Amino acid sequence: MELYTAGTSGKLKELLPAYESFLKEYIYPIEMECVYGSFKASLTKLGTLRELAKEKGLFAPHLKKKEGGLGLSLAEFGRISEVLGKSPIGHYVFNCQAPDIGNMELMHQYASEELKEKYLQPLQHGKIRSCFAMTEPHHAGSNPVHLSTLAIKDGNDYIINGHKWFTSSADGATFTIVMAVTDPQNPNPYQRASMILVPLDNPGYQLVRNIPIMGDVGEDYMSHGEVKFTNCRVPISNLIGEEGQGFVLAQERLGPGRIHHCMRWVGICERVIEMMCKRALSRELDPGKPLAHQQAIQHWIAEAAAGVKASRLMVLATAHKIDQEGAKAAKEDISTIKFFVSDVLMKTLDRAIQIHGGLGITDDTLLSFWYRHERGARIYDGPDEVHKTVLAKRILKNFAG
Repeated sequence: MELYTAGTSGKLKELLPAYESFLKEYIYPIEMECVYGSFKASLTKLGTLRELAKEKGLFAPHLKKKEGGLGLSLAEFGRISEVLGKSPIGHYVFNCQAPDIGNMELMHQYASEELKEKYLQPLQHGKIRSCFAMTEPHHAGSNPVHLSTLAIKDGNDYIINGHKWFTSSADGATFTIVMAVTDPQNPNPYQRASMILVPLDNPGYQLVRNIPIMGDVGEDYMSHGEVKFTNCRVPISNLIGEEGQGFVLAQERLGPGRIHHCMRWVGICERVIEMMCKRALSRELDPGKPLAHQQAIQHWIAEAAAGVKASRLMVLATAHKIDQEGAKAAKEDISTIKFFVSDVLMKTLDRAIQIHGGLGITDDTLLSFWYRHERGARIYDGPDEVHKTVLAKRILKNFAG
């Protein structure tokens, strides 16, 4: 299928150049001040770019046309995500950043009409932001059935008590979707938890801090919050989906989410390879002897390019399978792309820093930002080791006697 190749097909032939042009003209010039300066101080500029994206018909490309988007398939959006991933603020400007995009997908399928009108519609239009609270400090994030946060019924309300962290983008968000245990005695651990929408102006909610990531505290959209729920009362009508459906919804959310992340990582790698090549050609060891003449450098660039091409093909094939058969049918593929592409990303970043030398570890390029913030790629959405084990067990079943 042509979509799997480096080429494009159909509507993407016009869309991809349009997004590339937008990034080069409007986003690249301000990205450094956004990521190394104050993100909040940049919100006015970013808001102006969001309005411009709407005028150009490029805003929220993941949404259906009737919702103001472009009506793309997951595989088609993957190509857009690859382009936007070339800048740390690319997805934000077009309102398809995590965790908002995952919450939009979740609410579109499972939220009540009342919740859609009050929270989903303004989220889709970029008027508010959201966050997702699942991971807890005292439990392994790779095991979403092991949770301590409780939501106990009291009349027509839930009362939520719990402690979460890595609630990314909590700073400045309007609401969160929290995963909490609603039926602790259920013999099936996969049916104990539910997802509940909590407005963050609730007096029972507290943003404890933005967690420093390798020395960078971050703020607003670029933050990872530690939060607490203390006798946090919300209506039972704020339930997303059915009670006890939390684990199933988490898996539904994470399947497409890994496509989004992986294609964003491919985009980062493409930008980083460009930086590697320019540095290798311009930096000289001796007069007339650029780094690009060194065989080790040439091999790194070749391996990075091959890794990107393999990653793109693998992720788009997985996205196409999800489009055609659903996330459940693509379990093995989803695990494969998660650990494969994150490894390509980290190797590419590390070699780019090495080629840049001392410059690579400064904040004069985007490399140090990406190295700090994307190291988590091998941890979040399931550690690489977990995905490798899951995949290996499924493969071994085929050969068991």
